[in-house]
Amino acid sequence: MDSGKDGGHRDGAAGPGLTLHRQIGLGSAVSLVTGCMVGSGIFMSPQGVLVYMGSPGASLVVWALCGFLAMLGALCYAELGALFPEAGGEYAYILRTFGSLPAFLVIYMFVLVGRPAGVAALSLSLAEYALAPFYLGCHSVPQAMVKSVAASCILLLTLANSWSSRLATTLTNVCSAAKVFSLLVIVAGGAMVLGQGRGRTEALLFAFHNTTQQAGRVGMAFYQGLWSFDGWNSIHYVVEELRSPRRNLVLALTVAIPLVTSLYVLVNVSYFLVLSPREILSSEALAVSWGNQVLGSWAWLIPVAVALSMLGSANVVFFSGSRVCYAAARQGHMPRLMSMVHVRHLTPAPALMFTAAVALVLVIPGDFRTIVNFLSSVSWLTYGATISCLLYLRIKMKSLPRTYKVPTFIPAVMILAALCLVLVPIIDHPRIEFLYVFLFLLSGCLAYFLFVYFQCYPQCLQIAALHLQLLLEVAPTTEHH
Repeated sequence: MDSGKDGGHRDGAAGPGLTLHRQIGLGSAVSLVTGCMVGSGIFMSPQGVLVYMGSPGASLVVWALCGFLAMLGALCYAELGALFPEAGGEYAYILRTFGSLPAFLVIYMFVLVGRPAGVAALSLSLAEYALAPFYLGCHSVPQAMVKSVAASCILLLTLANSWSSRLATTLTNVCSAAKVFSLLVIVAGGAMVLGQGRGRTEALLFAFHNTTQQAGRVGMAFYQGLWSFDGWNSIHYVVEELRSPRRNLVLALTVAIPLVTSLYVLVNVSYFLVLSPREILSSEALAVSWGNQVLGSWAWLIPVAVALSMLGSANVVFFSGSRVCYAAARQGHMPRLMSMVHVRHLTPAPALMFTAAVALVLVIPGDFRTIVNFLSSVSWLTYGATISCLLYLRIKMKSLPRTYKVPTFIPAVMILAALCLVLVPIIDHPRIEFLYVFLFLLSGCLAYFLFVYFQCYPQCLQIAALHLQLLLEVAPTTEHH
């Protein structure tokens, strides 16, 4: 790897050249994980979980189990992160374990669709909530306005992340505080309603009435719930910017995930105490409907807090997604331009701009629930493959030094859960999104052999990349070790 201008080396860099700074401490790491997990999901997904499960009690069970699965997955990832403390998350772990083609397929899905689609879904949700107070008398918010606000959000995040990584993490910290505050308000409001004797306790007295018996619908309910926990793995994308990664990685995960799980279950209980299942299913903006019932003239606080929550989550997905693109480009699985950082701001500007461009395209036809189902199937396919790396390394490379180790039954359970979450909905309730995933994987194999294996890279693209490097003022980086 060529070296650029000396001066970016700091706190653990391996030599001369530009590097990403290690400036994320434990507090910011907890905030980053919490900030990525708490986003649109808890404000949008309760309806999806209830639709598929059919009863409030079964919905609460799904929420608790989703948190448990996220915790098990995080423990497995923590061991992999301790073994390979480098940026890239699933991509880096699969590359080190199974080689180039499987790693390329991961990066192909996540960089081209996964992370940008996550940013698009969160931006669309933010726009729905931000505009809801201005269209109270209307049946729904005009889609042109929703998509315009979503696009503006993506452009704002691009600017903030390109200007300074510290600015991006500060924005995450502020938004994390706002989102935890909003969840605490909803929990406290539910407790107040229950204490005043106004709670809809009949929903909890007959909690499991009308629960579905179809495995496919249960799988789809888990997709909706797990979307709200998606982000527990986000810290692995920025390991090279984490201080004391082997220590802080595990601590951040074991603090953030139980906290978020507890809040999610309590928030759902509050929703069921204030709104009937029919009102929950028919609401355009669930937290706004809750606020109108409980907070009265202060109901405007809810859409503001929710919009900040989603902005923070979109920022974390954007921040971490660009690092995956950056890590893949360093290995030759993306154009080399994506591995460069700005010579003054030390941010991966080309990777950020690429993620933003794809997200803007996905906003145009974007539908929240379709994006969630697509992303969940892709995510759990990738999670299962990544956790299988752990079992493979336990068998083939027993001598690897391990500062942290999980019991073997945990990765085994997680691989089984991932297989069920991917296969059961496809078998029991086929949907068009699953066909898209399969076709996309096939196209990834074609792209790998064309651009990576045979290195078919036209001269005109190389010239264009050189001009873009000069225009964007970016240079190659060195890796942390």
